[in-house]
This record gives sequence, structure tokens and C-alpha cells, in this order.
Amino acid sequence: MDVMILTIIFTIYIFALIFVGYYAYKKTNSSEDFMIAGKDTHPFIMAMSYGATFISTAAIVGFGGVASEYGMSVLWLAFLNIIVGVIIAFIFLGKRTRRMGHALGSLTFPEFLGKRFNSKFIHYSSGLIIFCAMPLYAAVVLIGAARFLESSLLIDFNIALLILSIIITFYVLFGGIRGVMYTDALQGTIMVLAMVFLLVFVYWMLGGVDNAHTALTNMVNLYPAEAIKTGGTGWTSFPTVGSPFWWSLVSSTLIGVGIGVLAQPSLIVRFMTVKSDKELNRSVLIGGIFIAIMPTTAYIVGALSNVYFYDKLGKIAVDVVEGNIDKIIPTFITMALPEWFVYIFLLSLIAAAMSTISSQLHTQGTAFGVDIYGTIRDKSKQLDQVSISRLGILIAIILALVMAFSLPGSIVALGTSLFFEICAAAFLPVFLGALYWKGITRLGAIAGILSGTVVSLFWLIFVFAKTATGLGICKFIFGVDTLLSAAPWPYIDVMLIAVPISAIFVIVVSLLTKPPANEVIDNAFKNIDNKGSEA
Repeated sequence: MDVMILTIIFTIYIFALIFVGYYAYKKTNSSEDFMIAGKDTHPFIMAMSYGATFISTAAIVGFGGVASEYGMSVLWLAFLNIIVGVIIAFIFLGKRTRRMGHALGSLTFPEFLGKRFNSKFIHYSSGLIIFCAMPLYAAVVLIGAARFLESSLLIDFNIALLILSIIITFYVLFGGIRGVMYTDALQGTIMVLAMVFLLVFVYWMLGGVDNAHTALTNMVNLYPAEAIKTGGTGWTSFPTVGSPFWWSLVSSTLIGVGIGVLAQPSLIVRFMTVKSDKELNRSVLIGGIFIAIMPTTAYIVGALSNVYFYDKLGKIAVDVVEGNIDKIIPTFITMALPEWFVYIFLLSLIAAAMSTISSQLHTQGTAFGVDIYGTIRDKSKQLDQVSISRLGILIAIILALVMAFSLPGSIVALGTSLFFEICAAAFLPVFLGALYWKGITRLGAIAGILSGTVVSLFWLIFVFAKTATGLGICKFIFGVDTLLSAAPWPYIDVMLIAVPISAIFVIVVSLLTKPPANEVIDNAFKNIDNKGSEA
């Protein structure tokens, strides 16, 4: 390891972050600047920030590790990321969110829901859900980056967690969302360049696309026995339809993450940072290219790492890392790539972690300062919300660190899926109704949020095998690992159960109750329907 080169690279990177963060700090002069960047963000910065927040070390390390163990069927997630996470999100949800958010004067996603339904309960309960659930996601992203520091630089895992947390917290605290988005754009650019080189180099190293894929296909006899037992068929083929493997892949990974992205608070708020629909239209192509490159590369490289490891060590990837799939991508990069690229990739991985965690911290901080404190505290006695939000950021990073220190191995992909699904269960039907159905009532929205949250937690604790077995609560109370042991129930993901139930509650309760006359909401829908609006 060339300490001099490593020091130069990271010194330049850290100074660049400090400069960008300071620039953002100087432009942050109000709560609107801190929360939604003054509604004047450039399309490139918005798109890169959206992409860098969406694609983190969870995608690169976590799901790259999943692809190493189970194969290229995970590539369907990259397809959904582009179609759902960018095209549908920007065109069908982003524009309406921007218009209605600006018309309502919303600064956060919970405030958007609270003002849309004229409900303080929805406002602070949504903020509470986000503040309590997001540390899990932040923790697994931190773990992904720290694992790479541990594998490549031999830095103690716990020390790596602390270093990352301190740097990220600094520019989020002072720069607000401007600091987050500006640094995201810088970090996203580094990520794209590194991943393009990685994909080209891996195919070159393995003799080209055809040779690499043929070699992986021919290794089917080495496919993990546990995966075959649950329905897996190989690294380059889809699992048997209806098998436990199929249910896990389709419901947890593809649907849970691929569709759950639509209800991510840290992404939704990005739509409110631009001043017009034109900026969103210009962002679609940039965001689509970013998303196409990042997860696709991670999943392909993850699967093909088996070819490299078997050729060099006579073992498949999961055996090389002794079962901890979170270590597969870091170990492969360290062994297979040139030393100088290890430094660059480490930089891109840290950039991926920082961009996502910074957005999470900002979302949690504003949930604490605006959505919880701002609604339960009498306005005449309130302290400055930006200061309280900064306190929330500090609490959030401490919670994430505590979880990162205590979570088990191979948790990155699962933790990401769980957070996406809890948000989808709690918010997706209500969010879609808020944008598209004027008849949705306050009670209907409350019923949807509560039912989605309660059902998702029940399913995770008492039915879904991966989490119910790990938590052990069901075993402690009822003496069994899961209440529904007959297939396919233990393998059906929470999103397929909780989101439909939430949607039913939203619709039925809204039809049974009468929406109150509200001139603000009427004007907000007029603003949505006015396609030329630049409000």
C-alpha cells in the first residue's frame, strides 16, 4: 500500500468536500435554504443528488454481495430502479409533488402530508416514523463503507465507522440540504467514473463479455447448495417460480426496493428543491444514466467475482469471505484490481456512503426539528427550528452508530430492503392519494399510515422468516420461529401484505368520511393541474 498516494487522494477529496460544504453554508441563510435549498437547485445537482442518495454502499456492497451469492437475477432490480425510481418517480410523481409542495409551502415530506390533510397528527406521526426507522438504513450504509475500509486499508471496523460519521456530520450540520446536494453531485461524479472503469476492467480481465458470462454459467455445479435447496438454478438464470428463493428475490429485493423507492422521504423532498417542471425534465436523463450505471455494474461485478475467485483460489465468492456477503465486493476489489484503483474505488465507496447518509441525517434532523418538535411545541415558545434540526442530526448519527456497532454480518442488503418497505407500507398509498385523489380524507390518510405501519411491524416480527427468526420475539412469545410456517407465507415480503392493506384502509375510510372544504387544498390541486405553473 502506497501511503503517500493514498494520503494525496484523500487530502484532495476532503478539501473538496470542505470547500463545497463551506460554499453551501454561505448560501444557507434561511430555514427554506436549509430544508429545500431555496427551491432553485440546478437540474444536474438535483439529479446527481437524487441518484447518489438512492444508490449507496447498500447497492454496491450489499446487493453486489447478494449477486455474488445468488446471481444475475438481481439485475432486474436495476431495471426497476430506472423505470420506477427515475422515470415514474420524476415524471408522474415529481412534478405533482413539486407543484403541490410549493403551493402548500412545505419544507419536509411529513409537513407536505400534514398540510395536504390539514392534520398535525399526520405531520408529527410521519416525522416520528421516519426518525425512528431511518437509523437502520443509515447504519447499514455506514457498515458497507466501513467494511471496505477494513478490507482494503486494514483499518479497524469500529474506527472506520467513527471517522466516516464525523466527516459526514460536519457538512450536514452546517450546510443543510444545500451542503448535502452539492457534495452529492461531487460524490456522484466520482462514483460514476469509478464504476465505469470497474465494469470495463472486469470484463477485460475475464476475457470479454461472452467469455465471462459463459464461464459463470458453466460453474452451475458450484452454485451454493443452500440456494439450490430453496429454488436457485444458477448464477445466470432466474430461480424456480414460486420457490422460497423466488419469493425472497421478487418480493423483498425487486418489489421491496424497486417500488419502495417511491415512498422514500429523502428522495421525495428532492422534487421540491427545483423551481419548475423544466428542471425536473432535464434531470430525468441525468438521473437515468446514473442509475443505469451504478447498480448494474455492482450486480454484474458481484456475480462475476465468482469466476475470478474460483480461478485464483479454487473457491466461490461466499466461501472466500466465510459467509459474510458484505465482504465480497471489498475483498474482490482489493485482490483483483490495480492498487491505484483500490484507492479510487475506496474513494467512490466512501462517496456513496457519505451521499446517502448525509441525506438520511438531513431528513432525520428535519423530522426532529420541523415535524416533531415544530408540531408539538407551542410556536410562541419554540426555539429556532434549524438549530433543533441540527440537534436532531446529532441524535440521528449517534443512533446509527449504535446500530452499526451491534448489527450482525450480511445485514446491508436486508436492512436496506426493510427500511424501503416500512416507508412504502406507511406512506405509499397515502402519498399517491395525496397527489392524485382529491377525495382522500384526513381520517383516510391516518388510517392508511397507521394500518401500514402496524401491519408491516407485525409481519416483520411474527411472520417474515428472515426478520422473525433473527429478532426472536415470536419464538419467545409463541415458541415458534414464525406464526405462518407453511410456504410461501414465511417468504412473502412485508410490502406485498402491508401496502395493499394500507391502500384498502385509505380508500374505504375516505369513502365513508367526508373531506372538509379547504380552500388551500383546492388551490394546491389547481396548481397541480396547471401544467405551465412555475410556482
